Amino acid sequence: MMLRRGFILFLPRLVGLLVVACCSVSIVYMLACTPKGDNQQFALPRVHSPTAKEGYEVILQEREEQHHNYIISLKKQIAQLKAELQDRSKQLKNVQDQYPDPLDVRLDHSNPEKAQANLLAFLRSQIGKAEVHSGVKLSTEYAVVPFESFTLQKVYQLETGLTRHPEEKPVRKDKRDELIEVIELAVGSLNNPEGDSNAKHRVYTASDFIEGIYRTEKDKGTLYELTFKGDAKHQFKKIVLFRPFGPVMKVKNENVNMADTLINVIVPLAKRASKFRQFMQNFREMGIQQDGRIHLTVVYFGKEQMNEVKSILENTSKSANFKNFTFIQLNEEFSRGKGLDIGARFWKGNNVVLFFCDVDIYFTAEFLNSCRLNTQPGKKVFYPVLFSQYNPSIIYGHHDSIPSLEQQLIIKKETGFWRDFGFGMTCQYRSDFINIGGFDLDIKGWGGEDVHLYRKYLHSNLIVIRTPVRGLFHLWHEKQCLDELTPEQYKMCMQSKAMNEASHGQLGMLVFKQEIETHLHRQKLSSKKT
Repeated sequence: MMLRRGFILFLPRLVGLLVVACCSVSIVYMLACTPKGDNQQFALPRVHSPTAKEGYEVILQEREEQHHNYIISLKKQIAQLKAELQDRSKQLKNVQDQYPDPLDVRLDHSNPEKAQANLLAFLRSQIGKAEVHSGVKLSTEYAVVPFESFTLQKVYQLETGLTRHPEEKPVRKDKRDELIEVIELAVGSLNNPEGDSNAKHRVYTASDFIEGIYRTEKDKGTLYELTFKGDAKHQFKKIVLFRPFGPVMKVKNENVNMADTLINVIVPLAKRASKFRQFMQNFREMGIQQDGRIHLTVVYFGKEQMNEVKSILENTSKSANFKNFTFIQLNEEFSRGKGLDIGARFWKGNNVVLFFCDVDIYFTAEFLNSCRLNTQPGKKVFYPVLFSQYNPSIIYGHHDSIPSLEQQLIIKKETGFWRDFGFGMTCQYRSDFINIGGFDLDIKGWGGEDVHLYRKYLHSNLIVIRTPVRGLFHLWHEKQCLDELTPEQYKMCMQSKAMNEASHGQLGMLVFKQEIETHLHRQKLSSKKT
């Protein structure tokens, strides 16, 4: 009885505890599961608000509307993307139908008529790709392909080439023939207009040509716009022509093995022992240690400093275990052409690549491979355009110290220039050098002999590879132009000396140094007053 009575008394308390626990669980559940809006969380129903059931119905309805609107927005975006994809697919199909695949043009030899039709369609398509009928959005002013202008007699050019002439009669035969052909085609077009062939027309000649402009997009073709005199004053005829470039065609695919191709570096020298020591450091690192397929021939003129030069050569031979060198001594006045000629003819081994070099040249192992790859006996000779270093004391005059030589060898307009007027550093097989007749030994001293040899190769059937190379540098040194040189040689020497010192802007800063310092002084005084 006592237990029963106690249980009856405890039962209301137990029920109360269960009710409290259930309420707590319900509150936690509602807090955890209450839906959230896009930017905020909905609150629980409060006092004086709709009942809990009505509040949640409102929340659910709002959430459902949000989802519904979001689904409608996604459907619209998907529909727009599908439409855009269909448009792009149609455009791509039209392009593919209009412009044949270059591979079809290049490879379909089984059907010559189809290949010819595809080629013609491809050439026509180049007009659409080029900037002929409409402009093209460019990222910067450096992306512009400029026009050059021309008349019957002159070409006005931004890329002046070796002549450095902003205007000139076209020297290169290909450019001269190109412009003559274009003018003749334009005259023919004016004299054969489309339409009524029976109508009387004025007869145009090349003398009616006023001026033209042209430019080349190297992957598309050349655009020409020519202006002729019209039928009356202030009237003109304008002809637009386009020379399309065809698809790329494979010419050759071959393996080239240069493992056994030896290079004989020939250096003519007189005195300059300190420069020769610097040259041998470069030769040892790049030629002996990195390349290893190299021979050195030094042709030395006179006896002054000869023992020092021989000692440098012998020390390098011992320390690097290098035996592939030849030292030739001549008791006569220095002649670069004669030294190179004697060094080339002295070789008695198999046909070898000759690299005519100077003591103030720095080359890399990569250049030596370029020397091999761009020469071929009876076929090709290599005339690299080297990068000529400016005077380091001017370039780095504002620095605390001049950087090391390796750090100076940077190809930038502030540090040097492409020496495109120099033809002294060249690679060719010995057999080609002998067959062409070698150097003109009547030329004495500095300059002239390299141009003479270069012209011999140009007049032959050999291919002359002329290109800038990143691994060949002319190190700056003070140039002395001797009184013994002929007037033409002396002029060439002085021009070379002027170009070697610094860039146009850097020389200008030296010329106007006093003005600049005066300006800075005035600015300093003005700032003190304020």
